[in-house]
Amino acid sequence: MNLLTIGLNHKKTPVALREQAAFAPHAVRPALRDLTAAQGVSEAAILSTCNRTEIYCGQHDDEQQIFNWFGRHTGFSRSQLAGCLYHFANEQAVKHAFRVASGLDSMVIGEPQILGQMKSAFHTAVDVGTVGKVLNRLFQHTFTVAKQVRTNTAIGANSVSIAYTGVNLAKQIFTHLNEQTVLLIGAGETIELMARHLKENKVQQIIIANRSLDKAQALVKSVGCRAITLAEIPNQLPWVDIVVSCTASTLPILGKGAVERALENRRQKHKPILILDLAVPRDVEAEVSRLRKVHLYNVDDLKSVVQRNCKLRRHAAEQAEHMIDSQVDQFMDWMRSLAVLPSICALRRGLERLQQEEADKAMRKIRNGEDAQVVVQQLARGLANKFAHHPSQVLKQAHLDGNAELLVAAHKLFGC
Repeated sequence: MNLLTIGLNHKKTPVALREQAAFAPHAVRPALRDLTAAQGVSEAAILSTCNRTEIYCGQHDDEQQIFNWFGRHTGFSRSQLAGCLYHFANEQAVKHAFRVASGLDSMVIGEPQILGQMKSAFHTAVDVGTVGKVLNRLFQHTFTVAKQVRTNTAIGANSVSIAYTGVNLAKQIFTHLNEQTVLLIGAGETIELMARHLKENKVQQIIIANRSLDKAQALVKSVGCRAITLAEIPNQLPWVDIVVSCTASTLPILGKGAVERALENRRQKHKPILILDLAVPRDVEAEVSRLRKVHLYNVDDLKSVVQRNCKLRRHAAEQAEHMIDSQVDQFMDWMRSLAVLPSICALRRGLERLQQEEADKAMRKIRNGEDAQVVVQQLARGLANKFAHHPSQVLKQAHLDGNAELLVAAHKLFGC
């Protein structure tokens, strides 16, 4: 059996085509059944995320039928597939799986979500019954490698998104982040991501301020917080510990005077305010940084941290690549061992048959009163003669034919 992976991802395929190629959750199971019904495809799993759609399969025949199947199910033309579809066989397929699960093939190096998505894809295929010996071993080994990479390298230790870096900064300033009140100004992608990271860190008090309450309400429903208008910010500011602003405004949203009044009216006057201004142009007047008890960081401050962390992750990725190469060799050794299993099984069946024949013959002699010691000696001699008969005939013929390779192989095989 050959391992084959085909797919497309964010590197060569625009989002419009990735959407077309994606398998909805309810479509994966029937797709797996249909694919494995195709002649030559014995095992299959489908990984479908926002950034990639990949098919992992074991097949015996021409791989072209899998390309054709993929084209039919996604609606891609031949020219579209030629431009964006990649395929890996055997060793390269194994290496690709290890790299994907370890976050080395992701848009953000080291992102952890892909491992969970691969596990989900594997479990779905197991439930459908399209995972056999080879894919089961591949995915189990893949999960082990990904865990080793995360344990033994710093691939996921340093945040590489502005939002996540901002949350980590807040955790350094406030001992108990979950006890703080956060004001998020804006309702775009960055603010949404920030809200989700805060929720993951158990922050309960989150306020969304936006020019349009309707847009803010959509975020309120998905994250679980409350919404206010921009005009209400001055009234809320004294109660807020962290402010994150990212709007498209051409004028500042927060001025020095508003923040100064908020500091005067704070119940805990000793407590600092962290302000993360992630907007370009900036949402917060630069003079705010001069106020005591205010920590103001703009997008450039955080980008420098992100760039440094990206560099650290790239170094970790190099370490991970070396680990993966050695693990690929181990898996391929196992794959190659599968080819000899039928021969080993046939040899063992033959030996067991000889053993049973000689044992039955010996038992009959003992029941007929023959000396047990003599019978045992005859049993051992009979087994040895029968086992050696066929190999001896083949070796004699190999000598006559000048087949030196077979003679050397025989020495290695029998240890003589």
